[in-house]
Amino acid sequence: MSLLTIAFLETLFKKKRETTLFGKWIRFKDIKQLFKKYEAIFEITQIGTSEKETPIYKLKIGTGDKKILLWSQMHGNESTGTKALFDLFNCFLNDSENEIKTILETCTLVFIPMLNPDGAEAYTRVNGNNMDLNRDAVDRKAKESKILRGVLEEFDPQFCFNLHDQRTIFNVQDTNNPATISFLAPSEEETRALTKGRKETMHVIIAMNAMLQKVIPNCVGRYTDEFYPTATGDNFQKLGYNTVLIESGHYPNDYLREASRKYTFFSILQGIYHIAKTTEFTSYRDYFTIPNNDKSFYDVIHRFPNSKLDVAYQFKDQIIDGKLTSTLVKIEEKSLKGKIGHHEIVFES
Repeated sequence: MSLLTIAFLETLFKKKRETTLFGKWIRFKDIKQLFKKYEAIFEITQIGTSEKETPIYKLKIGTGDKKILLWSQMHGNESTGTKALFDLFNCFLNDSENEIKTILETCTLVFIPMLNPDGAEAYTRVNGNNMDLNRDAVDRKAKESKILRGVLEEFDPQFCFNLHDQRTIFNVQDTNNPATISFLAPSEEETRALTKGRKETMHVIIAMNAMLQKVIPNCVGRYTDEFYPTATGDNFQKLGYNTVLIESGHYPNDYLREASRKYTFFSILQGIYHIAKTTEFTSYRDYFTIPNNDKSFYDVIHRFPNSKLDVAYQFKDQIIDGKLTSTLVKIEEKSLKGKIGHHEIVFES
């Protein structure tokens, strides 16, 4: 197994982090300004427009035979992967590190850093026609779904990376730890059979998990592999394109997703480096040693020891007067024994 050292990853992230991107509300106008920086080393192409006619771009780099396709912000309000991709792009601007050279010599990489710019602008999961692109892989009614499938079929990648964010509710099963990063090798059909493609996908995830356990031990989960007939990852896996799902989650006191951005960057770079260095993607059993995700967290819990009722709150993100605003909303009022608050307040009376 070809693992990058944490010291290398920490140093690289510190040097290459794209400082113009920060927080959770990342829009097309935020990334458009960055493309000029990469024109000298990437092949940059507009591959279409969104439902509201916002441009959608792909970036291509590398000369190797191993093809990897990565996309982010399929859901407009899930931007951690987008930030991590631009951090990665900066690594390619100066490829003096041997690990980066290995990737570019061995692989050809295609990125779609913002598939759903309309959803990104409105800070919503859905696109400009109120459609969830991650449930449109079969019908492909949305322009963005057609664009992604077109790139997939033209490029014909060996591996795909599907980048998402997951809610703050998720913990690593049987722990009080948030699931800061979760992985999934999607199922291809209802029986969740361990096909050759799923095993190869699991093999890559094993390497990413092994690296993360050195820096955020017991904070890595395994997303449910329930088969979703219209979901993108499930269908791409079914079509023979090995698809790694990365869900960027919560890290303590990291509501802006800047720590999870770093660990997403670590995961992506580790994943593509492992693909670059590996010839046989056969071992897969350690994938099942990654604990499942569970749903034990609330953002805030008010506990009342002298009462049977506790109160749970979650942050609700919305755009108000042109700013992203997070407001606590009451979710539950009952006994919350066995539940965890990212923040808890105990009232004595």
